[in-house]
Amino acid sequence: MKFSTVLSCAFASAFTLSTQTMAATTELNMYYPIAVGGALTKVVDEIVEDFEAQNPDIKVNAIYSGNYDDTRVRALSALNSGEPAQLAVMFSIDVYDLIEQDLISPFDDLLTTDADQAWLNDFYPALMENGQAEGKTWGIPFQRSTIVAYYNKDMFRAAGLDPDQPPKTWEELVTVSKKLTNDDTYGIMIPSTGYPYWMFQALAIQNGKKLMSDDGLTTYFSDKDVIDTLKYWKSLSEEHGVMPKGTVEWGTLRQAFLEGNTAMMWHSTGNLTAVKNAAKFDFGVAMLPGNVRLGSPTGGGNFYIFKDTSDAEKAASMKLIKFMTSPEQAAKWSIATGYMGVSKGAYETEALKEYTEAFPPALVARNQLEHAVAEFSTYETARVREGLNNAIQFALTDQKTPEVALEEAQSSAKRLLRDYQ
Repeated sequence: MKFSTVLSCAFASAFTLSTQTMAATTELNMYYPIAVGGALTKVVDEIVEDFEAQNPDIKVNAIYSGNYDDTRVRALSALNSGEPAQLAVMFSIDVYDLIEQDLISPFDDLLTTDADQAWLNDFYPALMENGQAEGKTWGIPFQRSTIVAYYNKDMFRAAGLDPDQPPKTWEELVTVSKKLTNDDTYGIMIPSTGYPYWMFQALAIQNGKKLMSDDGLTTYFSDKDVIDTLKYWKSLSEEHGVMPKGTVEWGTLRQAFLEGNTAMMWHSTGNLTAVKNAAKFDFGVAMLPGNVRLGSPTGGGNFYIFKDTSDAEKAASMKLIKFMTSPEQAAKWSIATGYMGVSKGAYETEALKEYTEAFPPALVARNQLEHAVAEFSTYETARVREGLNNAIQFALTDQKTPEVALEEAQSSAKRLLRDYQ
């Protein structure tokens, strides 16, 4: 064969391959947060790499963006500046604001087959609540959680307590915490920075009270039992001395627990694997104690698809979301992080069956869904939530009484939500 013919064939082949690659590849920018400790970005990168290997026509730029608030700001800033952003994992509670700003597409328009509906129906209903509004589904569960109680079993034994009987009521929480508190260790720490509204919502639920209506239009901060809830939280430090006075830091609490500064802590189940890998002592995980009832809000992030995304990009985004929430990948994510498997199918995989049989604490957050409610979410949610966060911290740091702080937060929320009613 002549050299010119060989060169011509080689050029034609390379040109064809290049043209096919350019024509076939859909590129996605996906923003996502990490709100707990551990090298979770590596886990996301591995899942994305597996997806790309199976879908060579789709390239995914997985962009770690900080915590939930940071991720919302970065993703929306990208959209506002004209940079492409097709999908993101953001706070499940951002849904009302995202709808109001007309930024996201409902999944109902993209899920048209029986197989699509079967996939959607496999998610736990309690995890779907925050993603559904106005009769449509806007968010798909991914890194989801409930608040769980971590406790040091060795400290329980040293205090003469049964290590397999963590407190199940508010009264027991105080009694047990007093036995665990000494000069070096507090009995209980509940974080009041980072996401104080989340912890407060858990306590309010346990006291039989909701903080908001199901339609995101009304809050109940000044209800007497809600005020009593904040008084109880404050009493753990002021009256009973089993928790530090002032605020307890979200970001450093896990380390405080690992170092023995507290015998019990309330935190996201997303910390479970990090605690498991680092603890030098025997520890347990339990559902949160109750007063009127048991309860925890759900928490974490959902997948959203942005409205200004081409049909090809939406189709590629759906492929990615279905892959990352598939039973096998959800099981992998749960094992690697401590976040729960978001679907019933995840817990039917061999991987998660074997893991939870060997490590039963991994089932606590999932089992607590029976008592869970949707995480606090309203229209104008960031500003409404900020008012509640400030009220909690004002009360815990003695700057205002619980009554005054919560009544001010309620007045502010009512003013912010007036235009939506």
